[in-house]
Parts: sequence; structure tokens; C-alpha cells
Amino acid sequence: MSGCTRAVALALDALRHGWAIRVEGEDGALDLLPAETAFAQPGLYAARLLISHARAATLKLANQRDAAEPHMPVMIHGAEPFSLHAARTLADPALDLAEPMRGPFRADPSKAQAAAVAAMELARLAGILPAFMVATGVEPAAVVTPANLAAFKDPLELTIQARARLPVDACEHAEIIAFRARDDLREHVALVIGTQSGDHVPLVRLHSECLTGDVLGSLKCDCGPQLDAALARMTDEANADGPNGGGWGLLLYLRQEGRGIGLINKLRAYELQDQGFDTVDANERLGLPNEARDFPVAARMLDLLGVPAVRLLTNNPAKVAALEAVGVTVTERVAHQLPANPHNARYLDTKRDRTGHLLR
Repeated sequence: MSGCTRAVALALDALRHGWAIRVEGEDGALDLLPAETAFAQPGLYAARLLISHARAATLKLANQRDAAEPHMPVMIHGAEPFSLHAARTLADPALDLAEPMRGPFRADPSKAQAAAVAAMELARLAGILPAFMVATGVEPAAVVTPANLAAFKDPLELTIQARARLPVDACEHAEIIAFRARDDLREHVALVIGTQSGDHVPLVRLHSECLTGDVLGSLKCDCGPQLDAALARMTDEANADGPNGGGWGLLLYLRQEGRGIGLINKLRAYELQDQGFDTVDANERLGLPNEARDFPVAARMLDLLGVPAVRLLTNNPAKVAALEAVGVTVTERVAHQLPANPHNARYLDTKRDRTGHLLR
């Protein structure tokens, strides 16, 4: 198993460094050079580009996709081979306004789709734009298969690595537990508020990492206030008196910045929001999913902690459904709505109107 996951780790490292990879699927293989991170070199051209279906829609190529496979990645070609500059221009939506007249492009017939789908997921995990130059003749630095990717993402790879007492501002009686998979550099953590007890179903918050909101106090989202409010509510339960007192809370802090698209791509989405796009449309222009969080990882963390059932602190019914789909019993959805501010009001409206959050 470790050899399979190591292949993905090597591929992710290669993509971040701008090196070519080979993705081998059952229906064919693709040699791919990441358009965003590749280094310019003499004679570097590609006849085709591989882009995500969402990016294809932005480039007005959606009508050329196979109707039987509407969400598959798209292979495109133009009148001339793509230089690295041309590939980056097509990959980066920040350049859409600066260079609106591009093309014409055509979509090639679908080939090696299993490899293409895996490549898009590798780009997301690497935190780069989902666009590749195809068959450049560059020697691949890593070879990976969809089976390797599935093994890398298997939540059973996650194990507890360390735990310690951690007094925090919200509650002095707290414990932190760190989780890590062998070949994945992301380290998820859980924070137990109060004393874990099988007599009480804990109040649980799944909180995806948000550097801008949690650490820098960004007003563009509600992540920081939601984190603080969740810890405060858990502390109240842990400190409650009476026959129903003695509850406890559990924060799962998941290293899935930007709902799974990564910090840099999240900031790119912010730039597009400044141009007038909402958060969903911004992600689509980047060619990335609006929701890419890995909820099986949260379920694995709960299992390792011996927590079969939770009271989930969330406004998102889809999060409840996602946890239940991977075997976690959600006995109650506990509303977690906070006031808007002038900077995040549109963001919250989008969550309500387009992603199903219960914020009315």
C-alpha cells in the first residue's frame, strides 16, 4: 500500500515543482506538464491541452463535450500548438478580461478518460490550476495510476500520531490529537473540549482550515467567528451543571483550505469575486469544484477517537448527509448561524441560495 501512496506523493511534488508526470489509466495513458508551474524552455509546445469541464465551460467549449460524459475533463487543440505562455493564458481566469479574444479551439474526442479524471484530482491536491500540456515529449518525473490515487485517499491510511493536553482560551480543560497519513503532508487535528464520555453524544464541529479567516481575521467569510463560537458552545456544554451536565465537545480541524482547493486557488477565487463573480462562479471559472472537502477523513478521525454518533454544529444539510453516507450517526443538526458583516453578506447569501445552507 505504501508504494501506491508514495507514487501519488511523488506526483504531487512533481506538479508543484513544474515537472511532467505520466498518468496511466485502463483506457490509456497521458504524459502531462502542469501549465501553471512548468518552466519555460526552448521548443516547449503541445498540440493539445487538458482542462477541467468547468474551465471548458468558461472557454465556451461546453457544447463540444461528449453528451454522454458531460462532466469529464476536455482535451482541446487550436490552429497552432500551444506555447507555455498560451497554455497559462488559458488556464488562469485572471487573464480572461485581459485577453478575451482567444481561439478558436476545438475539443478532441475523449481518450484516456480515467487518466484525465485522475489528473484533475492530482492538480486539486497539489493546489495548482487544473490545466496540462499534453504529450510534450518531456520525461515524466513520476508515474501514477487511478488506483494509486484511490489508495492515497483511503481514509484508513490516517492514524493518530500524537496527543497532548492543550489549554485554550475557550476552555482550559482541552486535549489536542494529531492525525497523519504516511505519504500525505497534511496533518489534521482534533480538539476535545471537556472530558470525553460515552454517556453523552458530543457536540461536534467539522471546521475546514481557513488561514485568512481563522488566523488573519478576514471579514470576507465567517470562518473565524464560526470557529470561536463553536468552541464557546462546546465549553458551555462541558461546564453545564445539573443532571444533563458533563457534556463535551469535539472540534475536527481539517486541513482542507478553501473547501479543498488550496490556499492559492482560494485567493484566486477572491480576486475573481472582486471582479463581480460569486464564490460558486469564481471556482467554476478556475475550473475547480465548489465543494471538494474529504468527509471520509472526518469519519475516520471520529472512528479512531471512538465516537460513533455526533450532534453536528452546522448550517449545511449536505455536511450532515456526507457524514451519514460514510457511516457516522448524526443524532441532531445544531444550527450555527452568526450575523453577517458588510464584507461577507454576499458570500453568505450565496451559501444560502446556491449551496443549500440554512441561513434564513
